[in-house]
Amino acid sequence: MTSGAVNATTTSLGAAPVGAPLSFGGYAIPGPFLDIFTFSLPANGGSGYSISDFTLLPMMFDTAFTSFALVSNADGIIGTGDDTTVASAFSVGSDAMSLTWGASGPGDYYLAVGGVATGASGGIYNGAISVTAVPVPEPETLAMMLAGLGALGFLARRRQNG
Repeated sequence: MTSGAVNATTTSLGAAPVGAPLSFGGYAIPGPFLDIFTFSLPANGGSGYSISDFTLLPMMFDTAFTSFALVSNADGIIGTGDDTTVASAFSVGSDAMSLTWGASGPGDYYLAVGGVATGASGGIYNGAISVTAVPVPEPETLAMMLAGLGALGFLARRRQNG
């Protein structure tokens, strides 16, 4: 029994900024591929990830995605026991895929992009990582919280004296 080879690349994207997309892209020769994009996230209020086929000439370059995963990578080394998939999507062969993940602390992560380059010359795709800022309480919310704490303190003091 013969197993087909899978094309694979690993690319470091650096730190993902808050508020501006971090773009990336890939090229695969015809056949199956699994590309890895490493990056770090700051503390954030949530993040989104997308990939899409870049159809330059449909018969020459075409990509069908089969898997897309966001993996937490605490030690920065791919494939060790601390790698934890935090979001993933699977498809039979999609032109685009996306993931979202809620608020998180800072850390190292990677995206694993799997698929098949079906064009005669392979496949080209692009992607983006979007990070939102940690929500900051509005002044009114903060004032209301402080007033509530003051009222609780007053009631506790009154109960203690009475």
